[in-house]
Amino acid sequence: MTLIAILIGTLTAGIGSVWLAAALSFGALGRYTQHMLSLAAGSLMATAFMHLLPEAFESQAGAHDLFLVLLIGLVFFFLLDKAELWHHGHEHHHGHVHAHSHASAPTGSWAVLTGDSVHCFGDGILIASAFIADVRLGMMAALAVLVHEVPHHMGDLMVLRQSTTNRRMALVKVSLAGAVTSIGGLVGFWLVDQLQDYLPYFLVVASSSFIYVALADLIPQLQKRLNAAQTAAQIAWLLAGIGLVTLVSLAPHGH
Repeated sequence: MTLIAILIGTLTAGIGSVWLAAALSFGALGRYTQHMLSLAAGSLMATAFMHLLPEAFESQAGAHDLFLVLLIGLVFFFLLDKAELWHHGHEHHHGHVHAHSHASAPTGSWAVLTGDSVHCFGDGILIASAFIADVRLGMMAALAVLVHEVPHHMGDLMVLRQSTTNRRMALVKVSLAGAVTSIGGLVGFWLVDQLQDYLPYFLVVASSSFIYVALADLIPQLQKRLNAAQTAAQIAWLLAGIGLVTLVSLAPHGH
């Protein structure tokens, strides 16, 4: 029964949050692209700095090792972007890129999907650990993950939508990353004791991807000359993204 509860909880949190994010991104809020970029940047940074990194540093892992993993993660995602940009430019030299081509993905798309998959895997382990401890705690953990994943899945969808008008493909890619939550849940169910030592490193790698995408891809797009009202709106949405994730990440820990 615990395994079934873990599967239901991880699928609901992992894929449910993506579909909820899509409903918000492609629905009424879809017209406010710049606002969504600001919200996404704020929520990605807050997820990293207010949720994932504190949790990693609360573990027994050494601060030096965790910062080293963070640095390596940032450099890795920078190199991933370089490879992607080179591939993108190389494709353009050979004619038009097809709409469905992976090479047409924008800067940050593979970084955000990779980081999202790592993050979701970690979320799955966390949810499994909570369910093993207590079913009610597991349900609360799954609900907390679902809610805090929504804003940065909106960010993921924003990053992917910049490369293609195909909403369905963007949704499928992010949903597949979300489905990794269930893989994490299954692995966590069988190996929860052995993986506890590695969980902080998963959290830091996920953090590095979110920090990189926010600062290297989203924030530069917001650095435009705007009037006072537009600037105020941009800052407000950025703070809203930070505030939303901060509130949700504080709630499950009870402090």
